[in-house]
Amino acid sequence: MNRTRRSAAGLATLLLSCAVYAEDTPGSVLVKTQAPQRGMLPDIVTAYGMATPAINAGMTLSVQAEGRVMRIDVAPGQMVHAGQVLLDFHLSAAATSTYEQAVSALKLAQQQQARSARLLAQQLATADQVAQADKAVSDAQAALMALERENGGKPQQLIAAPFDGVVSAIRVSQGDRLQPGAALVTLTRTSGLVVTVGVEPSQRVRLRLGQPVRLEPLTEGEAPLRGTLIRVDHLLNPKSRLIDADVAVAGELLQGEAYRARIQTGELKGWLVPRDAVLGDDQGDFLFQAADGKAVRVAVKRLGGDGDTSVVDGPLDPKRPLVTLGNYQLSDGAPLRQE
Repeated sequence: MNRTRRSAAGLATLLLSCAVYAEDTPGSVLVKTQAPQRGMLPDIVTAYGMATPAINAGMTLSVQAEGRVMRIDVAPGQMVHAGQVLLDFHLSAAATSTYEQAVSALKLAQQQQARSARLLAQQLATADQVAQADKAVSDAQAALMALERENGGKPQQLIAAPFDGVVSAIRVSQGDRLQPGAALVTLTRTSGLVVTVGVEPSQRVRLRLGQPVRLEPLTEGEAPLRGTLIRVDHLLNPKSRLIDADVAVAGELLQGEAYRARIQTGELKGWLVPRDAVLGDDQGDFLFQAADGKAVRVAVKRLGGDGDTSVVDGPLDPKRPLVTLGNYQLSDGAPLRQE
């Protein structure tokens, strides 16, 4: 009997509690709110790419003569200094013979020039003959200088780095016999790297040279870098189908390292709201504000955002709290409770 009485009393207490709760919160939704706030965020275009040599930062070395690679002293990726020997190149017998013939031709022309000058002094030669001798010397000197510029004029050529840089590629192997002008070594200047990123074609119109860029390495633990947009292509990359753009960086880059580029194209001004506070349906984007314990739907236009914050434009009431959590359960005019 006592057990039955205690059960009935407990049931009555439970029913009374439910009735009181229902009376206090009839069908309301518990939400979190915050005060509306106007502000500004940077307008960002995000792109991905990697550190590559700038168009004018590389140089491929060659010798304009036949020859053979006797020794290679560097490896791809190696840092080198101006004047450092990269490889040993020996001219072919034919190239050496051509240079020696040019030297002999100059000596002969100089001898003829001296003889003509002596004969002129003895009145045994004409001024025209002396002029021809002078021209022969000039032609022979020009031919020899051209050969020296092309192949150095020595049978053994030590190919040296013309500037501080990194060996990007070695185009030959030790022992190769090469034709004139064959590529030997490609160097990239130490400060000649840029970050080349791919931008969606629809975003190209927002880009302007000189815009600031934040570069975030995709390698964990690397610090972000600051850069400047210095080049934007006007054609699609045939492989990526994106627009290539170059970012110059004051700091040191590691060739081949991947980055996320955040290009600031301007500023977004409007209402700053949590990204999840903005909802969307067939009528467009909207959010909810709280007014007299009810949800008020407000149509907005999403201007952009950064991370967890969106910038919107719309007729928000600055005096009404903005619903930031629990909004998925609301409809226009629905009762709500604020935490």
